[in-house]
Amino acid sequence: MRMMNDISFPITSTAGPVNYDIDPSLQSCYLSLNQITPFIRFAHLTANQAILEAIQVGQQCIHIIDFDIMHGVQWPPLMQALAERSANTHHPPPMLRITGTGHDLNILHRTGDRLFKFAQSLGLRFEFHPLLVLNEDPAWIATNFTSMVTILPDEALAVNCMLYLQRLLKDDSRDIRLFLHHIKALNPTVVTVAEREANHNHPLFLQRFVEALDYYTAIFDSLEATLPPNSRERLAVEQIWFGREIVDIVAAEGENRRERHERLETWEVILRSSGFINVPLSPFAHSQAKLLLRLHYPSEGYQLQIVNNCFFLGWQNRPLFSVSSWR
Repeated sequence: MRMMNDISFPITSTAGPVNYDIDPSLQSCYLSLNQITPFIRFAHLTANQAILEAIQVGQQCIHIIDFDIMHGVQWPPLMQALAERSANTHHPPPMLRITGTGHDLNILHRTGDRLFKFAQSLGLRFEFHPLLVLNEDPAWIATNFTSMVTILPDEALAVNCMLYLQRLLKDDSRDIRLFLHHIKALNPTVVTVAEREANHNHPLFLQRFVEALDYYTAIFDSLEATLPPNSRERLAVEQIWFGREIVDIVAAEGENRRERHERLETWEVILRSSGFINVPLSPFAHSQAKLLLRLHYPSEGYQLQIVNNCFFLGWQNRPLFSVSSWR
């Protein structure tokens, strides 16, 4: 099994909870963040490998539900890996179906068109199903989601949650448990979860402030080691992207606060209580992540750890992002 290549995928517009399509500066910052830090690419690469390994060779129909697909850059490397595996094992290429959720139907259609053209270039049969989600209340999603998505018999289902679950947290965990209960009822082959490794969901301002200070100090240290202080990309990412997150974490209260990051230990409790069991990430996935850091982010400050079968990527001794796999 070969490492999934880091494929450049043309992006003309994006969608997401912060309305990238409306704010070009946020779109530009997100793309810069993806290039100058390894965190998002690490999460995509590791989750893709977990999906690839969970799906049996020769499986003829694969369905991925991607919550907040944004611009879809996670999926071309997986498409290529599926096509290459089919060629190497002399199985016909599978049908790949992706259901992508988002906040703007036109942007979802454009994302689907780009993915369709890429799948065609690989000889993959492909379907894209846009799912417009205007209400991100977890109870609403849990109640309405299963009626909006079609699961076919005999297809392998993967559910992908990239930096998504924290957005469903409120002041208690009842709604997100309901959401996960409905996901579990779909009987997925694998569920991939990536989240920031921080507790920014404490009800007390002081606790959130102290945690944010520790977390974002490590983030900014990593940026300083990567780019010079006068880098326009770095300044934009610090001020616009991370600045927006910090303001929300420390200044917003109650229902107005959107950034509700929790550490993996909290997600483990929630996922296990919702019926999920952890699937260990493979040594090959670990090798891929190390290769990504060595080739594209050679700074020795980035540290990759394995704890309880999950991967953590951080700066120095501070874990910053986690990726885990469940079923």
